[in-house]
Amino acid sequence: MPTHLKPGDTAPSFSAPTQEGSKLSLSELKGKKNVALFFYVKDNTPGCTREVRALRDAVDEFTKRDTEVIGVSTNSVESHGRFATNNELEFPLLADDGGKIAKGYGVLKPTGMAERATFLIDKKGKVRRVWPKVSITGHAKEIIATIDELDLA
Repeated sequence: MPTHLKPGDTAPSFSAPTQEGSKLSLSELKGKKNVALFFYVKDNTPGCTREVRALRDAVDEFTKRDTEVIGVSTNSVESHGRFATNNELEFPLLADDGGKIAKGYGVLKPTGMAERATFLIDKKGKVRRVWPKVSITGHAKEIIATIDELDLA
């Protein structure tokens, strides 16, 4: 299911629990940070594990660019907690119970899981870039290059 969002659209708001159980909302970051919001299918699968590790390894580059990396899947807070601990993740994973966030971004599959997709959201809350199909290899570098290209840092 391709997303309906495009560059220039206002990013749909969200609020959901992180792997630590605290709530995180897009509105908390507005005016402060860009957001690299990535949707992934499922915790502890080979592809998703490679994806989060690549983003983890690039987190310092995102931080230098005032960009918060946030992962979203329909797995539970508990599942996200184990996944984050096992992969030493320093960024939040949101538990999208019922797929409400994925649906808002147009990436909820009929199975109830999210499609793999990434949205780059600027500090004003506008979608600046959409990757409706993500190639795990090199994606973190691609997001960083786009942040630089759009001069969002």
